[in-house]
Amino acid sequence: MNHEEFPTDRPAVVTCGLPYANGDLHIGHLRTYVGGDVFARALRKLGQETAFVSGSDMHGTPVAVNAEQEGVSPEAFALEWHETYEATFPKFGVDFDNYGHTHDATNVETTTDIVRALEDNGHVYEKEIMVAYDPEEEQSLPDRYVEGTCPYCGAKARGDECDEGCGRHLEPGEIENPESTITGNPAEYREQTHKFFRVSAFQEYLGEFIDRLEGTANAKNQPREWIEGELRDWCITRDMDWGIDYPEGKGADDLVLYVWVDAPIEYISSTKQYTERVGADVYDWEEVWREGGGEIVHVIGRDIIQHHTVFWPAMLRGAGYTEPRAVMASGFITLNGKGFSTSRNRAVWADEYLDEGFDPDLLRYYLATNGGFQQDVDFSWERFRERVNNELVGTVGNFAYRALLFAHREFGGTPDAELSEEVRERIETAIDDFAAAVNDYSIREAGDAAVALAGFGNEYIQRNEPWNLVDDDPERAAQVIRDCVQIAKAVAVLFAPVAPGTCERLWSQVGGEGSVHDVTVDAALEPPAADLDEPAELYEKIPDERVEELNAKLAERVEAAEADDDEDDDESDSDMTETDFDPIESDRIDFETFQDLDVRVGEILEAEGIEGADKLARLVVDIGVEERQIVAGIKQLHDLDTLPGTRVIVLANLEQAELFGVESNGMVLAAGEEADLLTTLGDARPGERVR
Repeated sequence: MNHEEFPTDRPAVVTCGLPYANGDLHIGHLRTYVGGDVFARALRKLGQETAFVSGSDMHGTPVAVNAEQEGVSPEAFALEWHETYEATFPKFGVDFDNYGHTHDATNVETTTDIVRALEDNGHVYEKEIMVAYDPEEEQSLPDRYVEGTCPYCGAKARGDECDEGCGRHLEPGEIENPESTITGNPAEYREQTHKFFRVSAFQEYLGEFIDRLEGTANAKNQPREWIEGELRDWCITRDMDWGIDYPEGKGADDLVLYVWVDAPIEYISSTKQYTERVGADVYDWEEVWREGGGEIVHVIGRDIIQHHTVFWPAMLRGAGYTEPRAVMASGFITLNGKGFSTSRNRAVWADEYLDEGFDPDLLRYYLATNGGFQQDVDFSWERFRERVNNELVGTVGNFAYRALLFAHREFGGTPDAELSEEVRERIETAIDDFAAAVNDYSIREAGDAAVALAGFGNEYIQRNEPWNLVDDDPERAAQVIRDCVQIAKAVAVLFAPVAPGTCERLWSQVGGEGSVHDVTVDAALEPPAADLDEPAELYEKIPDERVEELNAKLAERVEAAEADDDEDDDESDSDMTETDFDPIESDRIDFETFQDLDVRVGEILEAEGIEGADKLARLVVDIGVEERQIVAGIKQLHDLDTLPGTRVIVLANLEQAELFGVESNGMVLAAGEEADLLTTLGDARPGERVR
């Protein structure tokens, strides 16, 4: 499929990874849902027909385990959390067109139909496998009922995923040294018949699919290791009571479907439910998922990339459904440099944020524009205050208030003057930047386009000083303020996906008709209303002492939780677990040894993958005095096409080496498992030394 730029004449659906109905939401979860909401709203701004859907993930062993501990049924337990999420998302402006759950009748029916289709098309078979068994409880141990050692990296792992190590999906029977989470006793393996989906039969298709997939670089590059390696078939059944029953008459009457079968199918089911509510003449789910195919965009956390880029497209292909156009995978949120910990209460909870009285748009802006979507982002109350005060209050709010107040007081509204060519062109540039950001799947740049336009407005009004022109040159003053009101209207239109509540108020202040969310980017250049009421300020500054108060509350909460519970984190699938960093090296080096390191600022000129190597890329880097060829293990972790022009830090006097037959003359420095490239905060030139 050759993808056209948005907007297209095909309907789009934007989905968010399903929250697991197993605990409270915190701002780490919200990053994905705010990101999906911003992207869906931005598509509509371009004129793209779009539905935004999701639902709660109700099945799986964690729900069954926790429900049993609370003495309630899994359905009652999960439904209570589902209703909590359904009420919480709108409070943050996350406005799903439909929000269902995986246990509702629509999803049970759709899942059953798709699995039947996979069976009928020859993509499912039976196989005897070894399954962990607790002899004391006399029961099988699916997924999270068993823990042990990852067979691939040796880290501690749970039954379905190496969550503390390599992150690989684990099949039943793979985990080594199995232990029952029910009794804590060693488990044993027993033979059992299960159903398998022939993922391996789709290897060629998946290789082609991943080449045309759009979205964030991590979602496109990370799966290549699995797709290009030994692609193993996938066990799609579990021996437990809670879940969707395997289709009747297909030889697995005592088994339920694995949660990762029915969870993504909820995307289809939720879209169906939206169509049922509004009618197929308004939005037709089949046109998206079946007939010719629509524009399907999945917005997820990076811990579930494999499920959405390997298993899910193979299932869709096997059952005759449309493949995704794009997958946007977010990084994690940390707190003051540390991972979130639910057991230690080290998190900023969704309800807690609202209870503090902050506008949801402030957090939306922070989450949407603080770093690239795929990058990890650290939340601190200090940084939150800084961005709110400098960018929202100082740039967006300051410009809108001063421009509209001047227009109201001096002209009673929008002055009777034509829009200047300079300002028209600047607004057109902002619209182009916004559209380019959407097509690049960058919600940060979409938000930045509006904030930069407000920054231009501040510079424009300051440069022209209309307050000094009112008496001496009233026509010129009227022209300047006419331009400023238009800029304010354009900001309301372009910033609305990021700050929907704020921009609805700003839209009203510029005399916009209806809702700002019902207009497209063309409205940014439509003339403002002639009569304007006196405006109110959009944002308030956060004082320093407020941050001190919030930090004190957080520290007290964490200290109390750690005193009560010193157990390991109990994060769910979508959470950022507390990081176990390597200890600081005890052997110190002297200053002279450090001076022997020649560390330079460099600029990447070329970047390409090394043929035959899974992880290696060849870079040409300008280090000021010369250009160097450097081999770096970043092929699967970065979109190489976007790297030219990137400033990086290079260890220049590392001895030369040959990697995969390619000479490497230096080392590009990066942090963490995701190879976060080190760069400079300012404008240091290539060749400057790092001291």
